[in-house]
Amino acid sequence: MTGFIIALISGALMSIQGVLNTGVTKQTSMWVSTGWVQLTAFLTCLVLWYFSGRENVADLLNVHPKYMLVGGIIGAFITYTVVRSMSTLGPAKAALVIVVSQIIVAYGVELFGLFGVEKVGFEWKKLIGAVVAIIGIMIFN
Repeated sequence: MTGFIIALISGALMSIQGVLNTGVTKQTSMWVSTGWVQLTAFLTCLVLWYFSGRENVADLLNVHPKYMLVGGIIGAFITYTVVRSMSTLGPAKAALVIVVSQIIVAYGVELFGLFGVEKVGFEWKKLIGAVVAIIGIMIFN
């Protein structure tokens, strides 16, 4: 149950963040806004790291495979794509398309066992769920 509640909070925060970032972008520029988001996220992480366990930062050098370290780069492009989609589609439609995309890609990651994730078997009900979600986007449109 805790995971479900955290996921709900995550989705809500992503939607709110997208709207706020779009507002900042309209008043500055795309990369100024994205840089600000990443900088403030980094500073927040530093403060939280300081007041929590203070794990060894050098442990990053031991991460394998090394491609696991590109999350921050992807984060910058997530900010960019969320802002662009929200400014062109509006918050509700953009969030709907983003979430459906997340579901489809996440299932693909599980289905093919990508990035070290445990591989799962194909299930028709999950494919049907994805199709229903895509139909939902078309109806919402």
